[in-house]
Amino acid sequence: MTLRPSLFALALCSTATVTVAMTATVAQAEVPSVVTDIAPIQSLAALVMGDLGTPVALMRQGASPHDYALRPSDAAALQSANLVLWTGPELAPWLAEMVAKVAPDAVSVPLAELDDAVELPFREGATFEKHVHGDDEHGEDAHDDDADHDDHDTHDDHAHDDHAHDDHADDDHANHDHAGESHDPHSWLDPMNGRIWLGEIATQLAALDPDNAETYRANAITAQTQMDAMIQTISTEMAPLQDMNFIVFHDAYQYFENRFGLSAAGAISLSDASAPSPARIREIQDVIKAQNVTCVFSEPQFSSALVKTVLDGTSAKSAVIDPLGVEITPGAGFYGDLITEVAAAFASCVGE
Repeated sequence: MTLRPSLFALALCSTATVTVAMTATVAQAEVPSVVTDIAPIQSLAALVMGDLGTPVALMRQGASPHDYALRPSDAAALQSANLVLWTGPELAPWLAEMVAKVAPDAVSVPLAELDDAVELPFREGATFEKHVHGDDEHGEDAHDDDADHDDHDTHDDHAHDDHAHDDHADDDHANHDHAGESHDPHSWLDPMNGRIWLGEIATQLAALDPDNAETYRANAITAQTQMDAMIQTISTEMAPLQDMNFIVFHDAYQYFENRFGLSAAGAISLSDASAPSPARIREIQDVIKAQNVTCVFSEPQFSSALVKTVLDGTSAKSAVIDPLGVEITPGAGFYGDLITEVAAAFASCVGE
């Protein structure tokens, strides 16, 4: 199964058209300096800003956001920021304090904490119970052409407590890296969250730069329209895969699964910052055999040797999937390319 290239190229063309049409306003306005945490958020900000400005991502692609150390150039960018857009403290717990110290006058927006954003609890243990998806069509809802979308359906019928947790006493579980956290931080992998965040970014930029408010809102609506088309396309592509049994390297894809009706059987590693114990590996191997798991996903940032160990003695295939898009060129098209590539990884594993 082959997925088409990102539909965000169309959004870029439309965004450029809107911006060019308002060059007189651009010349008179002082565009805010925008800093983001990771490349997916930078991409959403770039879609809203269009030709007006270029947002900066603090973290290098492929680096772990949990304990990232800022370079001097990163600190300088943060110090000059008028607007800081970041996923939230559960992904980068150090960033709130850093913003307060280095950029106290900047507007700081942790996007995952927006009221309309979908948040999911962590799944614990090496294996996950299949959750029951609601009767919605995973993104086929009708959307108002409004950058704020205050009445937008956020799919609350995917009740967060539907994700039952196993009671496994895995020996790397007791000291897991989720201590003090309540939600899975990988929320950018639900493109409906990306859609909501586009509206919020436009609202924040319009407040800081009223002269260009119309451009920001128009760019956000254009990008949201393209996001709707992408969600619809991926929903159609993922529909035949909803019974697929698969294992992920670490539990980073719950938001994508929840949106498109997929369900991982388990994760090799508890997080991207911890190595699995021998007991956990044995448990995953048992799950692969018992549940007829067909695919185990590795990630480009980590050694493939561990995945080979897990696959030993099983008939499951392997494929590479990347929640941060390490190989994708940063920029306005990044977000659409990332979501499309995640979908393609699922499809390719089945189609091999």
